[in-house]
Amino acid sequence: MSETAAKRVKVAAEERNFLFSSESVNEGHPDKLADQVSDAVLDACLKADPFSKVACETATKDNMVMVFGEITTSGKIDYDAIVREQVREIGFDSFVDDLGSVNSKGLSCDSCEVLVRINKQSPDIAGGVHVGKSDLDVGAGDQGIMFGYASDETENFMPLTHMMATQLGKKLTDVRKDGSLWWLRPDGKTQVTIEYKQHTDGSVTPIKIHTVVISTQHAEPSKAKRTEEQSGKDNRGKYEGEEQLAPTMAEMNELIHENVVKATLESIKLKNGESALSIYDRATCNLHINPSGKFIIGGPQGDAGLTGRKIIIDTYGGWGAHGGGAFSGKDPTKVDRSAAYACRWMAKSVVKAGLCKRACVQLSYAIGVAKPLSIFVETYGTEKEGLSAAQITEVVKINFDCRPGALARDLSLREPKYNKTAAYCHFGREPFEKDGMKFFSWEDCVDLTKYASMSSDDVAKECAEKKEEILKKWVD
Repeated sequence: MSETAAKRVKVAAEERNFLFSSESVNEGHPDKLADQVSDAVLDACLKADPFSKVACETATKDNMVMVFGEITTSGKIDYDAIVREQVREIGFDSFVDDLGSVNSKGLSCDSCEVLVRINKQSPDIAGGVHVGKSDLDVGAGDQGIMFGYASDETENFMPLTHMMATQLGKKLTDVRKDGSLWWLRPDGKTQVTIEYKQHTDGSVTPIKIHTVVISTQHAEPSKAKRTEEQSGKDNRGKYEGEEQLAPTMAEMNELIHENVVKATLESIKLKNGESALSIYDRATCNLHINPSGKFIIGGPQGDAGLTGRKIIIDTYGGWGAHGGGAFSGKDPTKVDRSAAYACRWMAKSVVKAGLCKRACVQLSYAIGVAKPLSIFVETYGTEKEGLSAAQITEVVKINFDCRPGALARDLSLREPKYNKTAAYCHFGREPFEKDGMKFFSWEDCVDLTKYASMSSDDVAKECAEKKEEILKKWVD
């Protein structure tokens, strides 16, 4: 075999079983509260002025929420009202300055102190990034590296560990807000460990749910009254039915198992078409529900919160890679956000098209420069027979334009739609349209299926023919 032919031999992955864990947090976790406030501010700015430049951070502790950062917008923004409405929507409607209180949820939408420390965007940044430039020539708002990931293990091409942890937290919120488990409070964390099989082609299959951890804030067991817990001060509405008492801790845990754990598993579809419940056995799973015993004090009273401190929860639960940049509170010129969305868009598109079974995509940028400095596509050896990772990279470069202005155009990123992304992960969500806006547009794949039926030579030919077009969008 010649040296050139030898280099083309595909190296198989090791077949092995391994455990992998991912975690998530509810919308009432103080860090997630901060993310949601920052994105509520961003949405208000974009609604008033689609070309607003926003870098909004939020910090919270006890009965205080502070928004701070740099914002340039033509709109008049009522920061106090935005903060209070977001806190109310999450469900924090009571604060007692006593860590022994069973009545304090950790923050009050009505009485909390709201601090605002915001000035305009630096003129140095504005001049380098967007002033005097056309929409497509707008430069990146900062340097940085961004990643996206996709895997064929689930119906929505997300890793099961992270999807399950995320959906457990969402279900905890859903059953709290619909009243079926009214005694739950907003704060909470989840964690999932799954046993996987890695195949020789580099793909992975979840085969057993190994561990589930749920720590959720709750009202006082056996004593809390529903009329007091659901008094109407938050957005759930006032409960006016027959009085109910919160169950015991043991009863709470059993209800969480039935209404949250099992219901979540039933809602997740694996690549074999079965639900995730098919790989769950309560008798062998290590199940920990409120392992600390109780969790009454929560929210910012139990822990300080800060925007951008849950970047792994916002992405892939530790799978793939992460460049370090946070998302919430940033307008689309900030490539920490828009380019990370693009990386998921590209990774999901190539996996869904059958070009590979797993993909991790990296982009890099320099402040004030429109074209990405580099692109890297890792397929873990799972690429379709006859295609190489290098050719899949070229396919991506033909079909996507990752200049910030092009991303804002193609993904409709100047719309005020970001608050919905700020809890329960920015990825793996179902794209939809509402009020003329496209939500989670990066989950709506570009159709690349034609390349799955093309030979290696055909792909190389198309890439060569479109070289000039590629160079308009990408650095050579």
